[in-house]
Amino acid sequence: MKYVLFVCTQNAGRSQIAQALFEEHGPPDVRAESAGAEPADAVHPVVVEAMQEIGIDLRDRRPKKLTLEMQLHADWAITLACGAKCPYVPSVVEDWDVADPAGQPIEDVRRIRDDIHDRVVDLATTRIESIREDRRQHMMRMARLVPGLVDEFGGRLTDEEIRQIADEILEGYDDVPVRSFVMTLANRKARTLLGDRARTAAGA
Repeated sequence: MKYVLFVCTQNAGRSQIAQALFEEHGPPDVRAESAGAEPADAVHPVVVEAMQEIGIDLRDRRPKKLTLEMQLHADWAITLACGAKCPYVPSVVEDWDVADPAGQPIEDVRRIRDDIHDRVVDLATTRIESIREDRRQHMMRMARLVPGLVDEFGGRLTDEEIRQIADEILEGYDDVPVRSFVMTLANRKARTLLGDRARTAAGA
């Protein structure tokens, strides 16, 4: 399961539109979420209206605060012209220069919606394999997991053995839909397996 994160300042317009359209056009193995650095109280009513026109209901959506967890677990991030107000997301990041629908008449919001629609369809169809095949998030997790394992088991197992176990364990978590505890679980499982292997090697 890959995870695409759409980010704008208030998470009340552009990023909500993008998330909803990706959910409509994206494949089931790539999940979409959206958030904002300064979330508003509600999705802009004019955005709700424009999306209802194409059969997508945003009335129950609520803007969300961009958290560190979201940033750490995103495989691909899209910032929507939010400039310096949007935090850095440590993965693949691209910026879409899209106008802000806040305070705009419905005619302009339709154009913004259609602009985002075209960009999302392109992402979800012609560029989806780039998201599926990108391993930067996996390698970032490896960089966080391996040093502690090497410190603990380096005297009993080779660095290559440790990296192989860590890689296999993290691969097993690549498809989980919720990644909050991936590093904790991977760390625990790796230490168990490496401990078993080290004891076996010591007794051989």
